Amino acid sequence: MIGTLINVATIIVGGFLGILLSSRLKERVRDTVMAGLGLFTLAYGLQQFLGAGNALIVLGALISGALLGEWWQIEDGLSRAGRWLERRLGVKDVESVENQQDQKSKFVRGFLTASLLFCIGPMAILGSIQDGLTGDSSTLIIKSVIDGFAALAFASTLGMGVIFSALVILVYQGSLSLLAAQVQAFFTPVMMGEMTATGGIILMAVSITSLLNLKQIRAGNILPALIIAPILAYIFT
Repeated sequence: MIGTLINVATIIVGGFLGILLSSRLKERVRDTVMAGLGLFTLAYGLQQFLGAGNALIVLGALISGALLGEWWQIEDGLSRAGRWLERRLGVKDVESVENQQDQKSKFVRGFLTASLLFCIGPMAILGSIQDGLTGDSSTLIIKSVIDGFAALAFASTLGMGVIFSALVILVYQGSLSLLAAQVQAFFTPVMMGEMTATGGIILMAVSITSLLNLKQIRAGNILPALIIAPILAYIFT
């Protein structure tokens, strides 16, 4: 839960800073900072992979996980979930909301946009599972820094609703970590090591796609590899 609490704190701080600074922070500054975070995330993911005990297990997990993810269309499912939430909250015409400058709609839009950005993604799932299973919150801390800058950017235009999205993060990621902690007793150090190495590859995919914008990779469709990797490690060890 430590990683989730840090994530909540950075979103709140970033949101308040965004409201205070408004649009003073130049876009090129934000782009450069995000690129730096992307490079760090890429290097960190590589470092996690290099700790693999058996690279073939990680390879098998990634291939199997990607096939399952494409079959189940996890990435599309996450996108559909986002659109469903948007419809449920009744924000259908974004431009009309912005043109009318209606404060209530603006609050909802900020809350919705930030919640989807912070929750629906491989990094939230991967980091929460790692935090719950191993107590390693480093992935969520990296996500926290990224979310903090994103909250600053969104809050500068969408206001207080962005800050309240921290409540969604607390419930969502906290629940994932607590659920993962319940199965901790079944995981051996070898199983955790291979799962962490597989997670490193997924982190690299997130960095390449979302932070560095180098190539579109459906990282969400690789998430089943996190389950397959410890199973293969158990079988072969």
